[in-house]
Amino acid sequence: MTLKIERTLIEHGTTIKLIGRIRAEHLAELRGQIAASAPSALELKEVTLVDAEAVRFLSACESEGIHLQHCSAYIREWIVREQESVIKG
Repeated sequence: MTLKIERTLIEHGTTIKLIGRIRAEHLAELRGQIAASAPSALELKEVTLVDAEAVRFLSACESEGIHLQHCSAYIREWIVREQESVIKG
């Protein structure tokens, strides 16, 4: 399975639901979807696999105020390690 992107309008904005694998080649499309809908959250419950570029992207999204809903423990841990490595320089 590759990546499936679904937008959902909610009372306080838009949520983008991601399903499947997030890889570097999907990020341009995902950036476009985010630019077009300015979501308040990314729903990650059904994300099964990410690569390093996707983790950096998710970290940047979170830094810009986009909430990562239902982020799995392994992705969360990877994001934290990535943020710590940036801080250490």
